[in-house]
Amino acid sequence: MDVTESHRATVGALTVRRALPRAGRRTVGAWCFADHMGSAPVTADAGVDVGPHPHCGLHTVTWLVAGEVLHRDSLGTEQTIAPGQLNLMTAGAGVSHSEEATGRYTGDLHGIQLWVAQPEATRHGPAAFEHHAELPRAELGGATATVLVGTLAGAASPARHDTPLVGAELVVRAGAEVPLDAAFEHALVVLEGTVTVDGAGLAPGHLGYLAPGRQQVRVGSPDGARVILLGGVPFEAPIVMSWNFVGRTRDELEAAHAAWNAGDTRFGTVASRIPRIPAPPPLWTQTGGRS
Repeated sequence: MDVTESHRATVGALTVRRALPRAGRRTVGAWCFADHMGSAPVTADAGVDVGPHPHCGLHTVTWLVAGEVLHRDSLGTEQTIAPGQLNLMTAGAGVSHSEEATGRYTGDLHGIQLWVAQPEATRHGPAAFEHHAELPRAELGGATATVLVGTLAGAASPARHDTPLVGAELVVRAGAEVPLDAAFEHALVVLEGTVTVDGAGLAPGHLGYLAPGRQQVRVGSPDGARVILLGGVPFEAPIVMSWNFVGRTRDELEAAHAAWNAGDTRFGTVASRIPRIPAPPPLWTQTGGRS
């Protein structure tokens, strides 16, 4: 297992641990972004304050351990997500959304937001949104897996995926042999507790990477833990990321930045009380910046 350290970032009013992308590890399968958020206190009216912002070329996948968040998007969706539920938004050629306080929930917020890069076949397609109130589970002996996307141990999620991949939450009670697809590369992100992966330790704030070729992995925990398993076939092509956009060239991402700041209809509008977030200049256009 290759271990990399997450770095801290600020999203709205929340501090997150960003496990992907990192230098030397841009993707795991099609998974290209992983923000472990919280645990942090929020109120009915504040704490989750991510105003309308755009995406293209990706799916957003939101999973909560504690708390509630209100999702609004340019498709007209208004959907609260709670623990055990999944929100998946497909950006395609362009969409915008906000993530807000619910107006009723006060307490701790804890979860993870993930992005999945779309392949060439679908990344210029229409935007879409889906909410799954229930997801399948698989018992693995000393752990229970909830399958967010894809298939694990015979349990298949109804959520959309455009490339072969898997995303699952593992609630580890003692230890379990977790079956893997040998064609996939995999990663583990710990949300709570500490785990051993084939005997090596892994704690929150780190990502553990497993190269293709494995059919299983032993995951254990002395006191119980909650872990996100990500995996997929190595992605079809190198991607370029800038702010909230995923593409293949700098030129197309510069065009996306300009379109959002100009109020182009490409990304639509969101009926939100929170101010719209302007796109910053791409890093490579800034002095000393890089992609």
